[in-house]
Amino acid sequence: MRSDIHTIHKRFRLTANEIDALLAAPDRRTGIGRRDHALLLLACQTGLRLSELTGLTIGDIELGTGAHVRCHGKGRKDRATPLTKQTVATLRVWLTERDGQSSEPLFVTRVGRRLSSDAVEKLVTKHAVRAAENCPTLTGKNVTPHTLRHSAAMALLHAGVDTSVIALWLGHEDLASTQPYLHADMTIKEQALARVQPHNTSPGRYRAPDALLAFLDGL
Repeated sequence: MRSDIHTIHKRFRLTANEIDALLAAPDRRTGIGRRDHALLLLACQTGLRLSELTGLTIGDIELGTGAHVRCHGKGRKDRATPLTKQTVATLRVWLTERDGQSSEPLFVTRVGRRLSSDAVEKLVTKHAVRAAENCPTLTGKNVTPHTLRHSAAMALLHAGVDTSVIALWLGHEDLASTQPYLHADMTIKEQALARVQPHNTSPGRYRAPDALLAFLDGL
């Protein structure tokens, strides 16, 4: 039974090498490729839900000191997630190219409309298929936006981050609306982020207990 649980989780999460291959798949010589790369990197690093990704506006991205993305999650609750230097650099390039107002969608189609959930699912699938050409372990995996969310959670878990912090990170805790709480929330998350290795490094091996895998299933 235990081996079956781990087989399922291997199937529905990506390894560091698989994430690197996925991030390398978009053709960054094109505007659409740079958009897709930025979206995939943001999804892999933050673990945002699909609805949260598509709902982002330009104004939700803060790239200065304490760089973070602010999103509107379930139950109309806002939360902020810190960004790595790699994600900040990528988003800075994309925002310069996007060149829109703060209230406008962060990720848009060729004609400037907000990307739909279906469109994001299709682009993730497309790039996963292309990535499999250079990363055979991706072959046969059903890579979806939720796979990226699950993989972000596993990266935090692998780094030794407590499950309560992972739940907070992914928006599974009741968040107070006061600024003091939001500041403390960001501090906890930044400490968690500091423990996660960049996507282009080898994370080594980790075998999570069944109880933790069951927790991740509910994300």
